[in-house]
Amino acid sequence: MNIKVSKKIKPFKGINENPSVLGFGCMRLPRLDHEKPDIDIKQAEEMIDYAYQHGVNYFDTAYPYHQGLSELFIGEALKKYPRDSFYLANKMPGWEIETVDDAKRIFNEQLEKCQVEYFDFYLCHALGKKNFEIYQKPEIMAFLQQMKANGKIRHLGFSFHDTPEVLDEIIHTYTWDFVQLQLNYLDWDFQNAKKQYKIVESYGVPIIVMEPVRGGTLAQLSEDAASILKVAKPNESIASWAIRYAASKDQVMTVLSGMSNLEQTMDNVKTLSDFKPLTNDEQKVIDKTLKVFLENNTIPCTNCKYCMPCDHDVDIPSVFKAYNKYAISKFGKAFVKDYEELGKEKLARNCVACGECLPKCPQNIDIPKRMQEIDQIYQELKQKYSNL
Repeated sequence: MNIKVSKKIKPFKGINENPSVLGFGCMRLPRLDHEKPDIDIKQAEEMIDYAYQHGVNYFDTAYPYHQGLSELFIGEALKKYPRDSFYLANKMPGWEIETVDDAKRIFNEQLEKCQVEYFDFYLCHALGKKNFEIYQKPEIMAFLQQMKANGKIRHLGFSFHDTPEVLDEIIHTYTWDFVQLQLNYLDWDFQNAKKQYKIVESYGVPIIVMEPVRGGTLAQLSEDAASILKVAKPNESIASWAIRYAASKDQVMTVLSGMSNLEQTMDNVKTLSDFKPLTNDEQKVIDKTLKVFLENNTIPCTNCKYCMPCDHDVDIPSVFKAYNKYAISKFGKAFVKDYEELGKEKLARNCVACGECLPKCPQNIDIPKRMQEIDQIYQELKQKYSNL
């Protein structure tokens, strides 16, 4: 069966484009070694080719992804295809910029690495109150606007991690063509994504969704939560519900998925081919699922790694991942084993609560507090199972 990913029919202000509903995020490409950024080129290219051949035409990368290797990879992977057959999105890392010369150097470096003459969608990366400061220098935004006037940027927007109030301020400071938001059925209320969505909707520009599956969290629900979805649709994946939820919002143009293997790519293509928005009954199923899931008290980490490296060598995302697995499964003995396998130097007990990670976390997690809690849980479980 020759399936093709759908495109949204709804026109968006200022966007005379036709991107696929499914976008390919290049943040979590398969690695040769999970401890290193090096990409498994053969597997990743197979994923890109499958996605492209099945209608995906929106590809998203960024300066820091895979420590700079993501841009190089996607440039090589897409150059075999006609440039006007796909949309490429990239992002300006404001935290690396002090002067307009820095912005010019990085932008030109990105064009060269991606082997393109222009970016279809270009974003000010991970804006919040702090990260927006550099763009309030008139010469920085003037440069980006000049690149847009020169055709080097076709659409200028920003990705966002902060409160609705900060979003409202940023979106009304300049003229933007689109906004990239973290939107999923967990964060709709948990992190007030609903209010952020409404702000962008009132501004009238399209939304690109990031973290629709929340870094994989909504693809690996607890057994009791997952069973609700499986009973409703036995032949659909757990992740497909989260992808469809995000795509069903009217103001959403494209849903990015950071795919890590071909199986995920094929499932996402299947999910958003012949796409139909969620029905009211399906939304009720998600609501019921979420209620059960939240009872497991997971930590809202998306494994973005913005908190890393830690000056005290704590592997913050891996600690949270191990804990969340335990919070969902309740398998204490397995948690002790998985947790200790991280290595003594990477464990929560090494956290000194310096607070350096706090302003870097897009999810606003109180990392030192949670580290203390996880260490206490580990110590209690370690004692329990050592007595067996």
